[in-house]
Amino acid sequence: MGFLKKFTNHLTAPDAAIQLTFNNYSVALGDNIQGTLNVISKEDFDVIEVRCEIACIEQAKVIKEVYDPALKRSIPQVVDETAVIYNAKPAFSGPSHFANGENRSIPVGARPTYAGVDRRITWTIKGVLAVDGRPDKVTQTSEIQVITPTMQAQTATVQKEVIRTVVMIPCKYCQGLMDQTLTVCPNCGAKRTI
Repeated sequence: MGFLKKFTNHLTAPDAAIQLTFNNYSVALGDNIQGTLNVISKEDFDVIEVRCEIACIEQAKVIKEVYDPALKRSIPQVVDETAVIYNAKPAFSGPSHFANGENRSIPVGARPTYAGVDRRITWTIKGVLAVDGRPDKVTQTSEIQVITPTMQAQTATVQKEVIRTVVMIPCKYCQGLMDQTLTVCPNCGAKRTI
């Protein structure tokens, strides 16, 4: 019976209830996330680490050249691209100590939560009990709203304004104006000629 239990332990996460709750699900850039990670164990097990995993992911629609075998040439298409802007795994405790009420910071230079027509930025967080030789026990992933700080908080940080001149040129095919740095016309999708 001991061998079978060891074998099943390698395939299953520990039997425990783990829940991550926050004082507020909306936080400003540069502020702290405050909450509690509650663990109720239903079996004996050792953990390597108790941590949270926080991530900021940006999704954007971009125009890319995609080869079409029927036309035997590349054509511009709108595709979704995803990028991880911020990723951290702050540890609450090391091997055998469970911590409640941990406090971590969101970087001031990060981007706030945003949802638009062609761009979406989401912040997610989850709690993790890292177990050696077994799958980790993980909380449900929660989405938090990260907002731009209020004007009072912004006075403490120095911000630099960059002014950029955008030169617009006409498209050879549709005569619509486009930024000179683009390689594909955003109006008709034609590839820019020099």
